[in-house]
Amino acid sequence: YINRLIGAASGIPILIFTIMSIWLWKDRKRFLILSILTVFAMAFQAWLGKTVVDSNLAPYKITVHMVMALVIVAIILYLIFIAKETTKHQRYDKGFRHIMVFATLLTLVQIILGTQVRQYVDEQVKDIGYIKSQWLADPTVSFYVHRTLSLLVLAVNGWLFYRNKTLNLGYTKLNIVLIGIGLEIITGILMYYFDFPFSTQPTHLVLAAILIGVQFYLVLESNQKKINVNRIEFEKS
Repeated sequence: YINRLIGAASGIPILIFTIMSIWLWKDRKRFLILSILTVFAMAFQAWLGKTVVDSNLAPYKITVHMVMALVIVAIILYLIFIAKETTKHQRYDKGFRHIMVFATLLTLVQIILGTQVRQYVDEQVKDIGYIKSQWLADPTVSFYVHRTLSLLVLAVNGWLFYRNKTLNLGYTKLNIVLIGIGLEIITGILMYYFDFPFSTQPTHLVLAAILIGVQFYLVLESNQKKINVNRIEFEKS
């Protein structure tokens, strides 16, 4: 019920913003289009949430529900990004941008795998009860892929951090990404080796959502710098 209440409350500011965007149609058409898209996405998400409950938490529906939530976050972040009149002066780097996109997609894959692991844990709770030490005693392949892939996530983002510092690109939000990955790994270790201490599961999920949100914003920033560079070169010519 709290989840439904928060979901309904979060739709109110989006609806207000959509109405206000009507006055911006002449100058900034994207605002209204994306705002309307967000309203429909949130309505679809609400319907999808109902079907998840009605289906007794069907595994594939939980995954779709989670991915849809991330899509909504991405649209809102894009709205915030294009609403800013000024941006920081990061340097554009083609290699950084491409790997940043890859890192973001990699995090999305990790979230999907993590959702599948969570679904397996829920099934274990139904079968054996709250014997936490047995929840991952015989995990599925998704768990091992999820755990192993975390090393690749760390390596890729570590490379991005190194390149950003070495070339002085100015993407300061990478600090948040590295901290988020570190906390994700810690909460993952706590869940597996210390039998799911209190609040580690929701913390792990929230951190993942924040992480991919920051990464997506970095993708937008890195692309914006390319646009700025091209514009400057055009003006000079």
